[in-house]
Amino acid sequence: MKRTTDFITALCLLIILSPILLVTALLVSRKLGSPILFSQIRPGLNGKPFRMFKFRTMTDARNANGELLPDSIRLTKFGKFLRASSLDELPGLWNVLKGDMSLVGPRPLLMEYLPRYTTEQARRHQARPGITGWAQVNGRNAISWDQKFKLDTWYVDNQSFWLDMKILALTAKKVLVREGISAAGEATMPKFTGSSTSATLN
Repeated sequence: MKRTTDFITALCLLIILSPILLVTALLVSRKLGSPILFSQIRPGLNGKPFRMFKFRTMTDARNANGELLPDSIRLTKFGKFLRASSLDELPGLWNVLKGDMSLVGPRPLLMEYLPRYTTEQARRHQARPGITGWAQVNGRNAISWDQKFKLDTWYVDNQSFWLDMKILALTAKKVLVREGISAAGEATMPKFTGSSTSATLN
């Protein structure tokens, strides 16, 4: 039922929001250049890799050695607006349509984090990753990694249609008030350094 709801909702939203997607794409192209989309391999359900899509929010500014500058420098004022308004997440509806993601679920993080999870933390991959999730409406990037993972695993154990509806409603509120966009002193969120315990994905 959840997969069917995700598919129908994502398809309808892509059609309804197509003018906004087009305008955002044009603005990204004008202000940040090509490529318009940011894509990256992320772990999905049971840790299976998939390519996630978002609107680009950073420049490709590099230092003299050709290395990318810190996020805080590459994240432009326009990019901050895209993140604060969550417009950068709209291409993720394509991932939902394909079945790589759900509208609601633990956010897909970096592949490099997989071996850093404890067995308990790795349970977050027992649910399909989402555009928004329980951790996002309970602090987003303003909470610690430990808090975030506890919220993710709580969602895995308690997910339901009505909980998803609650999360979507709370997400709309969070977007309007623009809370928890970044961690204190960070452009987004510091990297998860994890523990030495290898994660077991079930």
